[in-house]
Amino acid sequence: MKLKLIFFLAISGLLFSSCKPKYDYSFRDPSLSFEERADNLVSLMTLDEKISQLNYQSAAIDRLGVPAYNWWNECLHGVARAGEATVFPQAIGMAATWDRDMMAKISNVISDEARAKHAEFVSRDKRGIYQGLTFWSPNINIFRDPRWGRGMETYGEDPYLTGEMAVQFIKGLQGNDPKYLKVVATSKHYAVHSGPEPLRHSFNAEVSVRDLRDTYLPAFRKTVTDANVYSVMCAYNRFEGKPCCGSSELENSILRDEFGFDGYVVSDCGAISDFYKEGGHNVAGTREEAAAMAFINGTDLNCGKTSQYLKGAFEQGLITEQEIDISVKRLVLARLKLGMFDPQEDVPFANIPYSVVCSENNHNAAVEAAKKSIVLLKNDGNALPLSKNLKRIAVIGPNADDIETLLGNYNGTPRHPLTPLQGIVNKAGNNTHVIYAPGCRLAENIPLFDLVKSNYLFTDKDLSTHGLNARFYDNQEFEGDPVISRIDSSVDYFWWDRDKYEGLVNDDFSAEWTGYIVPPVSGKYAIGCEAKTCELFLDGESLATMKNIHEYKKKYSFVELEAGKPYEIKLKTYDFHGDAKCTLLWDIPGRNLEAQAVKAANEADQVIMFMGLSPRLEGEEMKVEVEGFSGGDRMMLGLPDIQENLIRTIAATGKPVVLVLLNGSALAINWENENLPAIVESWYPGEAAGPAIADVLFGDYNPAGRLPVTFYKSVDDIPPFKDYDMKGRTYRYFEKEPLFPFGYGLSYTTFSYAMPKAEKSTYSAGEPVKVSVNVTNTGNVDGEEVVQLYVSYRDSKITRPKEDLRGFKRVMIKAGETKNISFELQSSDLEYYNEDSGSYEVEKCSYVLNVGPSSNPDDLKGVEIKID
Repeated sequence: MKLKLIFFLAISGLLFSSCKPKYDYSFRDPSLSFEERADNLVSLMTLDEKISQLNYQSAAIDRLGVPAYNWWNECLHGVARAGEATVFPQAIGMAATWDRDMMAKISNVISDEARAKHAEFVSRDKRGIYQGLTFWSPNINIFRDPRWGRGMETYGEDPYLTGEMAVQFIKGLQGNDPKYLKVVATSKHYAVHSGPEPLRHSFNAEVSVRDLRDTYLPAFRKTVTDANVYSVMCAYNRFEGKPCCGSSELENSILRDEFGFDGYVVSDCGAISDFYKEGGHNVAGTREEAAAMAFINGTDLNCGKTSQYLKGAFEQGLITEQEIDISVKRLVLARLKLGMFDPQEDVPFANIPYSVVCSENNHNAAVEAAKKSIVLLKNDGNALPLSKNLKRIAVIGPNADDIETLLGNYNGTPRHPLTPLQGIVNKAGNNTHVIYAPGCRLAENIPLFDLVKSNYLFTDKDLSTHGLNARFYDNQEFEGDPVISRIDSSVDYFWWDRDKYEGLVNDDFSAEWTGYIVPPVSGKYAIGCEAKTCELFLDGESLATMKNIHEYKKKYSFVELEAGKPYEIKLKTYDFHGDAKCTLLWDIPGRNLEAQAVKAANEADQVIMFMGLSPRLEGEEMKVEVEGFSGGDRMMLGLPDIQENLIRTIAATGKPVVLVLLNGSALAINWENENLPAIVESWYPGEAAGPAIADVLFGDYNPAGRLPVTFYKSVDDIPPFKDYDMKGRTYRYFEKEPLFPFGYGLSYTTFSYAMPKAEKSTYSAGEPVKVSVNVTNTGNVDGEEVVQLYVSYRDSKITRPKEDLRGFKRVMIKAGETKNISFELQSSDLEYYNEDSGSYEVEKCSYVLNVGPSSNPDDLKGVEIKID
């Protein structure tokens, strides 16, 4: 009997094992832990293969069946640089919603589209830049100074608001599956990074321990502890004399050991080469030294080319293979957790259909987000909302009908963007005449482009046929016979009109337009193209060459042209990573834009002005030859002079004026605030700018956005840009009167606050603190209120901010209704960093819990508690 049992068990085991799937290598076995699988894959690699994985363009390892992978992707406010995608408000606008649920909704849409796009790319064996699942977003640097050009990418000036919004964004990106990551999010730029842009490759940020721990690190800490962010990007600058991407204190001691981060660190692009190259940090003598310094001190992935010198560093004894293995394993783990080596039916996010991209539901989410981001700054005499019975409306301003201004930077390309002008026209309907006049350029030396229309274009020198000769090739070299030959009335080409381009393969075609252009007047023209890749020639001379694979840009030159004279023109472009576009643009000289705007205002019952800034003026390391701007940063806080002059001229007509701002940073609009009845802040509002702004202006949506930054009156009110000390900066340390305070925003209704009440007057350290307040809608319109809780420190023994945001809730309150709003503060909300003990602690002292609609002390009501 015993022998029969043994025989039966043996046969059963044999049969059972024969049913198990066979794997060539253990790293492909989904039944094993990710750690076991990563160890196996790393053990199979040669040193050269390991080093090849440490670059953002990780090479294929064909013998192991490991495909190539490009780690660089972006999704700051929508999947970026990979063609069409739903585009939400720029990050600063998303922060202005002060709405955690909205943030989670936004990031879930983004990660859906990201997964769908990735699946589509892989199905066509596309594994290039902007086609993967590892996204270098969000930017959680503190917007400490309004001059910083990249501040628009952040969630504002406050560490708490930044951390709360980032946590929701990251959770929506990475998903909630217990096994797999939906995509990888990246908290950047770590750490103490916020300009100036022209100095970022050599700058040493010097800060006190108090500012480091109270201002610059809290959001990074929170994204690790509360959102389990799986990637962190180290910054360009130095911190305490060491490059951030080569700082063991930042990357190992603080990030990994203290915060508990268990993902991988990626360098900002080119940051490691800054260690040694001229004009950089000058901390390494060779490329090999730089590579070893970065990877030994905690960087795992190189965006750049320096990682290739790790082989030389190994041979010189600067780094060991075991140290290299640490980074390789971290990267392998990320790919495993994304399900890249598993059967796709086992990965819950792998089958999201491409139809979600730019879907109606996602566009509606963009509309909702844009409406929630809009901040009503001024509304004297109930100038807003506007009547829907207006007969003639003048829409004036360079930002009224400019798609680029809707999108900010690090953006995708929306399928159907709607400008403010389009929104006003659609809202006004047939009974209202809308008169449009741009009024002025954004700033001096910034062209106001129009599409070159067919009546100025001709196929040949006899000028008999309007348009340009268009030829499309099924390769990127313009070789062979064209697949499509035709006449285009203008160059306004979009790849997603796919039915017009049969026979072309995405990512592998080129196009050229040839013919003649005849200017209508003599003078100095700006002529250019908008594309990722383009070459423009006029009479055989190059006017513009654009080879920017990252995003669509306008490239142009100024040229003197004679009226009526034909000039030979050629424009070439080729596709790069999908959904390409190319447009031929010019700015015709001699137009009296101001006179046109004055005429429009005089003919109208109501004027709406769309002014502000543009991603052509503020942004990342830009060449901007405009007074008041430098390298992407701003040197002044007001509007460009040409815009301020136009606003005053239009206001002098006596017609009622509403000012709508589109911008990514705070503006010192002092004259406008004193002289105009209504001002609306709409940021860079994304694809749905038109309907969102129109709904607010005409009262179909009651605005409730709040400022995530302080609006100062003058650049003279704040410390020098290069000074990273927080004294005198942001609402937490600013001692003067702001133009508009942090957290500020009006509504079409009014709210009143009762005195807040704490659950008790004394708490033990570490015990949750509970406070509540009754808020009443005292107006006649339903509306949302952003109830804000600030903590101040009555008898603290250390240097603390004047007040700290430590809670907020965006709540709908109907007209006449009272709601009780409660907050519960955890020890992490009250603690500070004790330099003596080297740990975070709750100080035993008195605290005042202030509740109200903004950070303005006059708006707050407080209750005092004690912690002992």
